[in-house]
Amino acid sequence: MLVMFVGTDRTQTAINPTQVTFVTQVTDGTRIRFGEGRSVTVTEPIDAVIETLNQALRPHD
Repeated sequence: MLVMFVGTDRTQTAINPTQVTFVTQVTDGTRIRFGEGRSVTVTEPIDAVIETLNQALRPHD
């Protein structure tokens, strides 16, 4: 499952929540890190990012 965020360049960014290793608040939004040194910065606040990622990872009925 992919979740959508808005990148700092105002483009849609699709994230696979199972690959996220670290989430950090930065000046211009939230940085989402993945394995192998990859990351993306999105405009959503860290609380919204964490909630969205957690919802995507929960089992669905």
